[in-house]
Amino acid sequence: MPNRTVFFISDGTGITAETFGNSILAQFPGKRRHIRRPFIDSVEKALTVQGEINATAAAEGVKPVVFITLARDDVRDILTSPECQCLMMDMFGAFVEPLEVEFGIKSNHRVGRFSDAAKSQEYNERIEAINFSLAHDDGQSAKNLEAADVILVGVSRCGKTPTSLYLAMQHGIKAANYPLIPEDFDRGQLPSSLAPHKKKCFGLTIDPDRLSQIRNERRPGSKYAAFENCRYEVAEAETMMKRHQIAWLSSTHKSIEEIATTILRDIRPDRLTY
Repeated sequence: MPNRTVFFISDGTGITAETFGNSILAQFPGKRRHIRRPFIDSVEKALTVQGEINATAAAEGVKPVVFITLARDDVRDILTSPECQCLMMDMFGAFVEPLEVEFGIKSNHRVGRFSDAAKSQEYNERIEAINFSLAHDDGQSAKNLEAADVILVGVSRCGKTPTSLYLAMQHGIKAANYPLIPEDFDRGQLPSSLAPHKKKCFGLTIDPDRLSQIRNERRPGSKYAAFENCRYEVAEAETMMKRHQIAWLSSTHKSIEEIATTILRDIRPDRLTY
């Protein structure tokens, strides 16, 4: 795919348009310039963005690709008109309109994914889960672990923190994470605070080469980041997880989304049905 500019335009945050668009664009090679334009909820704003799209097309000599999630017809009509010089990917047109026909009703055309967030139980659960995950990050607190949905274990810098926050933000999962350290390996046992909650534990591991690279970015030249130490810690952590029958996977070549989905499948399959 030729390198070109991609716009993500929404009357809300633009996260849905960008997530969907990037999933599609990932199927094609090439570098693209991403431009997100959130909160385009009036005709005036739509005309401004149309001008930006047309200016980009003129400057680059190729049509930008535009992904939109716009509920208001008058706003959407401006950007889907022939005057807008782009390849338009209209998610509402592609999905909402066929569903209206199938269901035999009109959609409510609600602007913004989070317009009723303060009244949403799901939203409040996500906020509570985020606060829980922050309070239980990197073994900061062993209190109230019985309230955790999942406890991620593994060596330092193997991806526990971003995964726990993703689980909280996207799925409302109360995820604690706890590092396995050399003292744990010397004892050959899980930390005592984790033992009562072993069924909630899920392990992450990582290739020692990759772990060494990550740690060297944080503490270059240290024993902590040395390859031999990383290899030792990873091997010991994997041995411990096998001994205690804790399910685990490698984060080396998996996205956070893939890791989180695997954890949900194994620990909280009910969250895959809602």
